Amino acid sequence: MKNNILTSLAAAMLVIMSSCSGKSMTDEEKEKEVAPKEEVAQPATTNSLLPSEFSKSVTDTVTTASGLRVVYRKQLNDAKPAANDVVKVHYKGTLTSGSEFDNSFKRGEPIAFPLGTGKVIKGWDEGIALLGKGDMATFIIPANLAYGDRSMGNGLIPANSTLVFDVHLVDFSEGYKKYDITGKTPITTASGLKFYVIKEGDLSKKPVPGQTAIAHYAGYLTNGTKFDASFDRGQPFQFQVGQGNVIKGWDEVIQLMGIGSQYQVHIPSTLGYGERGSGAQIPGNATLIFDMELLGIK
Repeated sequence: MKNNILTSLAAAMLVIMSSCSGKSMTDEEKEKEVAPKEEVAQPATTNSLLPSEFSKSVTDTVTTASGLRVVYRKQLNDAKPAANDVVKVHYKGTLTSGSEFDNSFKRGEPIAFPLGTGKVIKGWDEGIALLGKGDMATFIIPANLAYGDRSMGNGLIPANSTLVFDVHLVDFSEGYKKYDITGKTPITTASGLKFYVIKEGDLSKKPVPGQTAIAHYAGYLTNGTKFDASFDRGQPFQFQVGQGNVIKGWDEVIQLMGIGSQYQVHIPSTLGYGERGSGAQIPGNATLIFDMELLGIK
């Protein structure tokens, strides 16, 4: 990833993963409001990969003001995730006809995404916020909270479809919040790099050239616009230190950090993308601000 710390500035989490003929499904467009059909929530089709709770008849059903219907299968009354918390969710997605279009249970890996940030369809952002850790529910999501009048996945999800998801909130963790540098004194290096220590880690364990650093980050312009964040994807970024695979400012500061360190780093354009900028989101001669956390070294 020569001189670019970003795997993709356009990277985003998906509700429907790779099973839909490889098509990515996002919620970036405004959907035309379509009234939900009056289906009666039925027990999910028996599937040995799904927890048994989804095969039981239940009567605990809630319809929210938006039209989302939630059929509770298992409730543990734990604390609920808040906006920006990273949630891990298993799910099975079907049409009201029972036709299955995606299933993380079969893949054996839940998806992770920051809640309430528009990375998933509206019905998911609303519904997952109603669950506690370990809870299971069936969401009946009207089209206006899903994909609206768009056909998705090469027709696997027709336009104006009401969607049914069996979901299991496996876990969640506190989400990333922009680092607060109020009252902190910056440290400026000879190159012009400036950083604030939010939390100092183990300085006896710093990465050296040739090692691979594992880090989380969020990148901002000086006007506050966030252009990329591994925190939002729930996927740390890995790169080989001192090999020119990232911008100069990153190669410099990462070697000053110990495992567990959290720094806010202000990188002048001479140590970033210079006059050329990067893509549509980073203009030329831009000073970049990164919240960075060094998670590990290998």
